[in-house]
Amino acid sequence: MAARGKEETLWEGRPSQWVNFGVYALCLLTCFLIVPLFVAAWRWLKIGNTRYELTSERIFLTTGVFSKQHDELELYRVRDIQIVQSFWLRLVGAGDVVLMTSDKTTPTFTFRAVKQPRELSDAVRMHVEACRQAKGVREFDVV
Repeated sequence: MAARGKEETLWEGRPSQWVNFGVYALCLLTCFLIVPLFVAAWRWLKIGNTRYELTSERIFLTTGVFSKQHDELELYRVRDIQIVQSFWLRLVGAGDVVLMTSDKTTPTFTFRAVKQPRELSDAVRMHVEACRQAKGVREFDVV
């Protein structure tokens, strides 16, 4: 296993609060009730405490408001990359970058509602190839 000190952080980000647009709008319309305010606050905290990090060898995901969960994915396991932009996210220049992987615990990894998804997708693709070459990993599709 590679030492963490040899890795270079290439990109760090968080999901955009625009993913909560519908929830916030509904909470605003029903703000005379107390519960929607707590729902909106919880959604804001949940998105605000999600962090993505792309390094030269791995992708890290940290989530959780009170308890934290850390997940990591080796870049050489990425098999395919897809960009999904809903209408609202496209309006603000954000989108989801979905990675299909060969990882057993994380077969699909999503960078949710990140700004400039195309640039992130290109960076992931470039470093996936570099990791595969450095580790001598080849992908075979068995049908």
